[in-house]
Amino acid sequence: MPLEFFKENEEVFNTLFEAASEGVVVVDAEQIIVTVNKAALDMFGYKKEELLGAHLNILIPKKYKANHHEHFDSFMEHSEKRQMGHGRELFGVKKNGDQFPVEAGLNPFRAGGERFVMSLIVDITVRKENQRQIRELNAELEGKIKIRTQELRNTVEDLEQEIAKRKEAEKRIKLALKQEKELNELKTKFLSLVSHEFKTPLSGILTSAVLAEKYTQTEQQEKRTKHLTTIKNKVHYLNNILNDFLSLERLESGNVNYKYTAFSLNKLVNEVIYNANVTLKYGQEIEYDNDMKDLTLYQDEKILELVLSNLIGNSIKYSPEDSTIFFRIYPKDKKIIFEVEDEGMGIPKKDQKHIFERYFRAENALLKQGTGIGLNIVKVHVENMGGTIFFESVENKGSKFTVTLPNQNR
Repeated sequence: MPLEFFKENEEVFNTLFEAASEGVVVVDAEQIIVTVNKAALDMFGYKKEELLGAHLNILIPKKYKANHHEHFDSFMEHSEKRQMGHGRELFGVKKNGDQFPVEAGLNPFRAGGERFVMSLIVDITVRKENQRQIRELNAELEGKIKIRTQELRNTVEDLEQEIAKRKEAEKRIKLALKQEKELNELKTKFLSLVSHEFKTPLSGILTSAVLAEKYTQTEQQEKRTKHLTTIKNKVHYLNNILNDFLSLERLESGNVNYKYTAFSLNKLVNEVIYNANVTLKYGQEIEYDNDMKDLTLYQDEKILELVLSNLIGNSIKYSPEDSTIFFRIYPKDKKIIFEVEDEGMGIPKKDQKHIFERYFRAENALLKQGTGIGLNIVKVHVENMGGTIFFESVENKGSKFTVTLPNQNR
């Protein structure tokens, strides 16, 4: 009946359908094709007589047929105009079996008392291909963007590294220039210091030698002895300066080889005190335990003598006449502690943090003879031998230096 209705009105329907550019397929409630237009025939590759009276499944790929029946029944039940396959991809199948993507709009209507559905079908193969190419181009473009972004990032990182390297090089150059400037200043200061420190004692030696030469009579022996003592003290002072400079040079060049041996502490102390007594000022004395039980030390004897002589020498130099220098020794378990305390001028509080720096001299000691390297040398030697040194000082009251050294012989 539905097919006969469309045959009777074929001329009218053909006029309407052939004017449409989309493929038009009309089916009845049983999904039997009742008419198609030329665009649909060209799209699916059929002749009109091959489709009329055929089931709509002939145009649907096999794998979609089962679900299509349910969708069509649901559509007929609600009977409203809508787009097919919303949110899903739709495919048609040609007579030769080729599948192709489509868009389909469903339009229900009634004619001659029957219900029909008109499908407007568009082949979207070209659109899909364009979309695929666009996606590929977008993916390619994104890939190129990622690559370019990474290249730019790498370039930025390389530039940052290069900038960091240049900054580091600039920093090293500035540091080298600063160190060179400081070295030149130290050299100038050193030469000035050496000139001054040697000139004054040498002048004293020359004067005393000239005067001693004049005192030839027996009754002038006391005066001659006085000048000979002055010569001896000045020579001793110069010898200590030379020892400091030699020690500093060895420390700078890294040529210090510490020779650890076992030796008598009493013997070392007696030598240090004997040499120090030569430089004592009028009324000064060194108080120490000369009856101390002998102890065997395992250290570098010569370096330890240099350390103790330097500390005691400083106490003598920076203490007034008629004062006492206290030299104390405290043997402990596997270590030994030396203390040198005086009643001298002390170190100003603001200068104390610099006291172990090379060439540094406290403000109140600038008029005293000295090179400013002795305490620096002492500290380096003590620490190289595994020990420590610290001090306490009050200006105008005195100073106390404490050295602690390991003694593996105990």
